[in-house]
Amino acid sequence: MAAASSTAPAAHPDRVLILDFGSQVTQLIARRVREAGIYCEIIPYSADEGRIRAFAPKAIILSGGPASVTEAGSPRANDVVWTLGVPVFGICYGQQTMCEQLGGKVEPGETREFGRAFVDVKDDCALFEGVWSIGAHEQVWMSHGDRVTKLPEGFRIVATSEGAPYAIIADDTRRFYAVQFHPEVVHTPHGDALIRNFLFKVAGLKGDWTMAAFRAEAVARIREQVGSAKVICGLSGGVDSSVAAVLIHEAIGAQLTCIFVDTGLMRSGEAEQVVTLFRDHYNIPLVHVDAADLFLGQLEGVSDPEQKRKIIGRLFIEVFDGEAAKIGGAEFLAQGTLYPDVIESVSFTGGPSVTIKSHHNVGGLPDRMKLKLVEPLRELFKDEVRALGRELGLPHSFVGRHPFPGPGLAIRVPGEITREKLDILRKADSVYLDAIRKAGLYDEIWQAFAVLLPVRTVGVMGDGRTYDYACALRAVTSVDGMTADYYPFEHSFLGHVATRIINEVRGINRVTYDITSKPPGTIEWE
Repeated sequence: MAAASSTAPAAHPDRVLILDFGSQVTQLIARRVREAGIYCEIIPYSADEGRIRAFAPKAIILSGGPASVTEAGSPRANDVVWTLGVPVFGICYGQQTMCEQLGGKVEPGETREFGRAFVDVKDDCALFEGVWSIGAHEQVWMSHGDRVTKLPEGFRIVATSEGAPYAIIADDTRRFYAVQFHPEVVHTPHGDALIRNFLFKVAGLKGDWTMAAFRAEAVARIREQVGSAKVICGLSGGVDSSVAAVLIHEAIGAQLTCIFVDTGLMRSGEAEQVVTLFRDHYNIPLVHVDAADLFLGQLEGVSDPEQKRKIIGRLFIEVFDGEAAKIGGAEFLAQGTLYPDVIESVSFTGGPSVTIKSHHNVGGLPDRMKLKLVEPLRELFKDEVRALGRELGLPHSFVGRHPFPGPGLAIRVPGEITREKLDILRKADSVYLDAIRKAGLYDEIWQAFAVLLPVRTVGVMGDGRTYDYACALRAVTSVDGMTADYYPFEHSFLGHVATRIINEVRGINRVTYDITSKPPGTIEWE
């Protein structure tokens, strides 16, 4: 996240600024705004006046957060928020700091509200248009211990709940609105409609931010940033780096060279697909480095997953750096950094933090590389990157590919990695995905993969005993990769897949399906 200036597309006037007070679901607010076709960014609540004015927001949203407004030193929005003359929407903690800063009062509640609750609509409000009416008793999702006990001048009550006498408040003159619950989560059934009413009815935004517009703006910005310099791109074979490479190539053509480091930890046939697509189909200059022996040699005997990540990350940089030096003259490095990567690599309630994903370089490059970054996707969520890929003409089979983390199969072979285990896993994974595709389920699933468990089990196949590995299958559904739930396969499908794997993959005699969900704030499923 840039410290002093916004990355918002300069050509688009309708922008929403989200001030983050530390809620674990702040990203979901951004998702709802983006889904409405409006550009938005999340920045820390502590952003100064200059940064807020530079963004030129048409509306501001204050997120929830874990702090208590009643405590000394708790987070506050910059005072410019109240004087810009734009609509402001406070959510949970955002409501409380709005009231406290504008002359109201917040006190610890006699009772807390966490989870499902209900609000009673007492009066008309612009937020309710076409959604709720006076007298309605509506479900929402609460998460608060404090509560507003006195409204600032100019505000009125429009809804209450059992634990929040000011559950929804409005100052129609200044266009300040606030709710004590979380409209951004699915547990508030009509929350998305309330947010849309704020964006369209209150702020008067158009909702015309599209991938075609983003594409044109991004190409112009890349050309302006790079000029006539050379750019190298680390191509992993995944959707993010691939879309970034095609976008940059559209902007600067032969000034771009892609480097594809084959770690030997990819799925079956994926390395060949990457080379064919970029070298043959798009005619993008591509350096293909087969470094499987190097990576597998360094990983030999290593079982700790975090140590694996560090080894892979270090080797990748070393190999990439060596190849980049051979090209010579490059001034920029292109990365497929996404907006969730940016957000989660910065602690908005405490300043810069340690990069969460240790196998990514979101936090910066090694000093020795002396390259400036080009990150054309850092404003986008994962589903938006897919939409951009389709806009750029990438084939659906590539754009719709399930996410594959940087460490690859290394983290899907718990324990020590060997070539034999990798070969077994690739075959099992290939059979699993083939069955999913043939059943017409691939596009319904966000991510599906097999894991070779670090145990061997005794089984009976035919008239003999076997002592082979157990395999776990995972499949999750998601839209943006921030939250996910397991995919509810029919039992008959799982039985079919298990039978195929055991019959077709030597080395596996037992298959299980993992039913787990993924908490908010996690980018990858590993």
